[in-house]
Amino acid sequence: MFGYIFPDKPELKVKEFELFRAYYCGLCETIGHNYGQVARLVLNYDIAFLGLFLSAFKSEGETIKLKRCGAHPLNKRAVVLESPALKYASDINIILSYYKLKDDYHDGKAVKAFVPMGLLYGSFRKAEAKNSGIASVIKKRLHELDDIENKKCASVDMAAEPFARLTEEIFAYPPYCWDKDTEKKLRWFGYNIGKWIYVLDAFDDLADDIKNKNFNPLIYQFCYNNEKVSDFKDRIKENINFTLNFTLSEVGRVFKLLDIKKDREILENIIYGGMYNKTLQILNKRRSGKDEKSL
Repeated sequence: MFGYIFPDKPELKVKEFELFRAYYCGLCETIGHNYGQVARLVLNYDIAFLGLFLSAFKSEGETIKLKRCGAHPLNKRAVVLESPALKYASDINIILSYYKLKDDYHDGKAVKAFVPMGLLYGSFRKAEAKNSGIASVIKKRLHELDDIENKKCASVDMAAEPFARLTEEIFAYPPYCWDKDTEKKLRWFGYNIGKWIYVLDAFDDLADDIKNKNFNPLIYQFCYNNEKVSDFKDRIKENINFTLNFTLSEVGRVFKLLDIKKDREILENIIYGGMYNKTLQILNKRRSGKDEKSL
């Protein structure tokens, strides 16, 4: 994923933000424990949300401990200790990060991606072996995405479909699919999370994709004609805003139907506040706030 899912920090109580950070730090420690210290560098906010979200289906509280780490050696921080949800999230983090680096490499960012790809390869193979089913689905969906990009698809909805189906599978975590109804809700929740991420990222990357002649479905769907990128974004913003807000409304609608056992306030803050604010931020070309760098 791409690191777009983050709380609306000003609206969180201090203890709620500390708990979110404890999950983030817990994911970091779980990655380090299972895959080595270098693998921690691919830690991702979106996957921290995945770990928090899946943990909320269990009524039992997580075990939290105050610990120091290399990034914050002076002060102890609350860390959620390794749990099944965080182990799964750490595996997904490694698999998706490797494929993201591979995609960057093929997009001409060889200097940026080649060395990290090599360093992460062993961890990727280990995570892939532990999760052969979901890893196979991820690989299949990303191949579908490659095919769509190679064909210069002129529909952002069609282009987003493989990634949305990929996140659908990730959120349909088998231990929590107690019945068909729950599985259906988890899948639709994950599908719309994925579509929102893909479309938002496509809009966010327009300038770089136009400059580097990379595929972006928005260029083809809305017939970019060498105008200023800012003018092009203004021209298509209303259409993109509609798609993004529709997917967010579906995420919120399904969330209300899920049997969340704990941490509902934090999740509501992220879904109804943080993700909406991120949408406005990207659409209106505002810089990322300091909140995203303060964990």
